Amino acid sequence: MAGLFLFIAISLISVVTALPSPIQTASAYSFPFVSREEWGARPSTASSPLGVSPVPIVVIHHSYIPRICLTRANCERDMRNMQRVHQVTNGWTDIGYNFAVGGEGTVFEGRGWSSLGAHTFGVNTRSIGILLIGDFITNKPPQAQLQSVKDLIEAGVRLGHIRSDYKLIGHRQVTPTECPGQRLFDEISKWDHFSLNWD
Repeated sequence: MAGLFLFIAISLISVVTALPSPIQTASAYSFPFVSREEWGARPSTASSPLGVSPVPIVVIHHSYIPRICLTRANCERDMRNMQRVHQVTNGWTDIGYNFAVGGEGTVFEGRGWSSLGAHTFGVNTRSIGILLIGDFITNKPPQAQLQSVKDLIEAGVRLGHIRSDYKLIGHRQVTPTECPGQRLFDEISKWDHFSLNWD
Protein backbone atom coordinates (compact mmCIF):
# COMPACT_ATOMS: atom_id res chain seq x y z
CA MET A 1 0.00 0.00 0.00
CA ALA A 2 2.83 2.38 0.87
CA GLY A 3 4.38 1.66 -2.52
CA LEU A 4 1.10 2.59 -4.25
CA PHE A 5 0.92 5.94 -2.41
CA LEU A 6 4.55 6.65 -3.30
CA PHE A 7 3.83 5.88 -6.97
CA ILE A 8 0.79 8.22 -6.99
CA ALA A 9 2.77 11.01 -5.27
CA ILE A 10 5.62 10.75 -7.77
CA SER A 11 3.15 10.73 -10.67
CA LEU A 12 1.45 13.88 -9.39
CA ILE A 13 4.81 15.65 -8.94
CA SER A 14 5.78 14.67 -12.48
CA VAL A 15 2.56 16.13 -13.88
CA VAL A 16 2.91 19.38 -11.95
CA THR A 17 6.55 19.91 -12.88
CA ALA A 18 5.78 19.20 -16.54
CA LEU A 19 3.27 22.05 -16.69
CA PRO A 20 4.54 25.25 -18.37
CA SER A 21 5.27 28.23 -16.18
CA PRO A 22 2.33 30.66 -16.36
CA ILE A 23 4.70 33.60 -16.89
CA GLN A 24 6.03 32.05 -20.10
CA THR A 25 2.72 31.35 -21.82
CA ALA A 26 0.69 33.61 -24.05
CA SER A 27 -2.30 33.41 -21.69
CA ALA A 28 -0.36 35.44 -19.11
CA TYR A 29 -0.35 38.47 -21.41
CA SER A 30 -2.87 40.88 -22.91
CA PHE A 31 -0.89 41.15 -26.16
CA PRO A 32 0.19 38.65 -28.85
CA PHE A 33 3.09 36.63 -27.43
CA VAL A 34 5.30 34.08 -29.20
CA SER A 35 7.52 31.77 -27.16
CA ARG A 36 11.01 30.69 -28.17
CA GLU A 37 9.70 27.30 -29.22
CA GLU A 38 7.03 28.87 -31.41
CA TRP A 39 9.42 31.09 -33.38
CA GLY A 40 11.91 28.24 -33.79
CA ALA A 41 14.74 29.39 -31.55
CA ARG A 42 17.93 27.38 -31.40
CA PRO A 43 18.84 26.13 -27.93
CA SER A 44 20.94 28.49 -25.85
CA THR A 45 24.47 27.16 -25.46
CA ALA A 46 24.59 28.46 -21.88
CA SER A 47 22.63 30.78 -19.63
CA SER A 48 23.14 32.74 -16.45
CA PRO A 49 20.50 34.22 -14.18
CA LEU A 50 20.04 37.96 -13.94
CA GLY A 51 22.07 39.54 -11.15
CA VAL A 52 19.01 41.10 -9.51
CA SER A 53 15.28 40.50 -9.60
CA PRO A 54 13.15 42.46 -10.03
CA VAL A 55 15.37 44.58 -12.27
CA PRO A 56 15.55 48.38 -11.83
CA ILE A 57 16.25 49.23 -15.49
CA VAL A 58 14.53 48.64 -18.85
CA VAL A 59 16.68 49.30 -21.94
CA ILE A 60 15.09 50.03 -25.31
CA HIS A 61 16.79 49.04 -28.59
CA HIS A 62 16.08 49.03 -32.31
CA SER A 63 17.48 46.43 -34.68
CA TYR A 64 18.31 48.84 -37.54
CA ILE A 65 18.81 45.65 -39.56
CA PRO A 66 16.56 43.78 -40.00
CA ARG A 67 14.09 46.44 -41.05
CA ILE A 68 10.59 46.46 -39.66
CA CYS A 69 8.57 43.25 -39.98
CA LEU A 70 4.80 43.48 -40.29
CA THR A 71 3.69 39.84 -40.19
CA ARG A 72 4.30 37.14 -37.62
CA ALA A 73 5.97 34.91 -40.22
CA ASN A 74 8.43 37.62 -41.26
CA CYS A 75 9.17 38.54 -37.66
CA GLU A 76 9.82 34.89 -36.78
CA ARG A 77 12.25 34.69 -39.69
CA ASP A 78 13.99 37.84 -38.44
CA MET A 79 14.24 36.42 -34.92
CA ARG A 80 15.92 33.28 -36.25
CA ASN A 81 18.31 35.35 -38.36
CA MET A 82 19.23 37.62 -35.45
CA GLN A 83 19.81 34.65 -33.17
CA ARG A 84 22.04 33.04 -35.81
CA VAL A 85 24.14 36.20 -36.11
CA HIS A 86 24.41 36.59 -32.34
CA GLN A 87 25.41 32.96 -31.80
CA VAL A 88 27.49 32.20 -34.88
CA THR A 89 29.02 35.56 -35.82
CA ASN A 90 29.21 37.21 -32.40
CA GLY A 91 29.92 34.01 -30.49
CA TRP A 92 27.23 34.68 -27.90
CA THR A 93 25.26 31.95 -26.17
CA ASP A 94 21.90 33.14 -27.49
CA ILE A 95 20.05 36.06 -29.03
CA GLY A 96 21.09 39.08 -27.01
CA TYR A 97 17.71 40.57 -26.08
CA ASN A 98 15.27 39.48 -23.43
CA PHE A 99 12.34 40.28 -25.73
CA ALA A 100 11.70 41.66 -29.21
CA VAL A 101 8.59 43.33 -30.60
CA GLY A 102 7.49 43.20 -34.23
CA GLY A 103 5.96 46.06 -36.17
CA GLU A 104 2.47 44.61 -35.90
CA GLY A 105 2.73 44.38 -32.10
CA THR A 106 3.64 40.75 -31.48
CA VAL A 107 6.09 40.17 -28.62
CA PHE A 108 8.74 37.49 -29.16
CA GLU A 109 10.49 35.80 -26.25
CA GLY A 110 14.27 36.13 -26.46
CA ARG A 111 16.17 35.22 -23.32
CA GLY A 112 13.04 35.85 -21.29
CA TRP A 113 12.55 37.40 -17.87
CA SER A 114 15.09 35.55 -15.77
CA SER A 115 18.16 35.05 -18.00
CA LEU A 116 21.06 37.47 -18.26
CA GLY A 117 20.95 39.30 -21.59
CA ALA A 118 23.76 40.50 -23.85
CA HIS A 119 22.29 43.77 -25.07
CA THR A 120 23.83 46.65 -23.10
CA PHE A 121 27.34 46.20 -21.76
CA GLY A 122 27.55 47.45 -18.20
CA VAL A 123 23.91 47.04 -17.22
CA ASN A 124 22.98 43.56 -18.47
CA THR A 125 22.98 42.13 -14.95
CA ARG A 126 20.32 44.58 -13.75
CA SER A 127 18.14 45.22 -16.77
CA ILE A 128 15.66 43.79 -19.24
CA GLY A 129 16.52 44.57 -22.87
CA ILE A 130 13.58 45.09 -25.24
CA LEU A 131 14.21 45.30 -28.98
CA LEU A 132 11.86 46.95 -31.45
CA ILE A 133 12.48 45.24 -34.79
CA GLY A 134 13.13 47.96 -37.36
CA ASP A 135 15.12 51.09 -38.20
CA PHE A 136 13.85 54.03 -36.19
CA ILE A 137 16.40 56.71 -36.94
CA THR A 138 13.97 58.77 -39.05
CA ASN A 139 10.75 56.76 -38.82
CA LYS A 140 8.58 56.44 -35.73
CA PRO A 141 7.55 52.87 -34.83
CA PRO A 142 3.92 51.92 -35.50
CA GLN A 143 1.52 52.53 -32.63
CA ALA A 144 0.82 48.81 -32.22
CA GLN A 145 4.53 48.15 -31.71
CA LEU A 146 4.89 50.94 -29.16
CA GLN A 147 1.79 49.85 -27.27
CA SER A 148 3.02 46.26 -26.99
CA VAL A 149 6.32 47.51 -25.55
CA LYS A 150 4.40 49.45 -22.91
CA ASP A 151 2.17 46.44 -22.20
CA LEU A 152 5.18 44.13 -21.93
CA ILE A 153 6.82 46.42 -19.38
CA GLU A 154 3.57 46.61 -17.40
CA ALA A 155 3.37 42.81 -17.44
CA GLY A 156 6.94 42.62 -16.19
CA VAL A 157 6.05 44.85 -13.26
CA ARG A 158 2.86 42.92 -12.54
CA LEU A 159 4.66 39.56 -12.63
CA GLY A 160 7.45 40.79 -10.35
CA HIS A 161 10.29 40.85 -12.88
CA ILE A 162 10.62 44.65 -13.15
CA ARG A 163 10.57 47.03 -10.20
CA SER A 164 7.57 49.33 -10.00
CA ASP A 165 9.93 52.30 -9.81
CA TYR A 166 12.05 51.13 -12.77
CA LYS A 167 14.02 53.54 -14.94
CA LEU A 168 13.51 53.47 -18.71
CA ILE A 169 16.50 54.29 -20.90
CA GLY A 170 17.71 54.03 -24.48
CA HIS A 171 20.76 51.98 -25.40
CA ARG A 172 22.66 55.16 -26.39
CA GLN A 173 22.61 56.37 -22.80
CA VAL A 174 25.00 53.58 -21.83
CA THR A 175 27.00 52.83 -24.97
CA PRO A 176 28.22 55.13 -27.79
CA THR A 177 25.63 54.14 -30.41
CA GLU A 178 22.74 55.58 -32.40
CA CYS A 179 20.47 52.86 -31.00
CA PRO A 180 17.51 52.97 -30.47
CA GLY A 181 17.30 55.52 -33.31
CA GLN A 182 16.50 59.19 -32.89
CA ARG A 183 12.75 58.95 -33.56
CA LEU A 184 12.33 56.08 -31.12
CA PHE A 185 14.51 57.80 -28.53
CA ASP A 186 12.41 60.96 -28.87
CA GLU A 187 9.31 58.83 -28.33
CA ILE A 188 10.45 56.96 -25.22
CA SER A 189 11.76 60.20 -23.68
CA LYS A 190 8.08 61.16 -23.25
CA TRP A 191 7.12 57.95 -21.47
CA ASP A 192 6.62 57.52 -17.75
CA HIS A 193 9.77 56.26 -16.03
CA PHE A 194 12.14 57.61 -18.71
CA SER A 195 15.27 58.78 -16.94
CA LEU A 196 18.27 60.82 -18.01
CA ASN A 197 19.88 60.23 -14.60
CA TRP A 198 19.40 56.50 -14.52
CA ASP A 199 22.58 55.22 -12.87
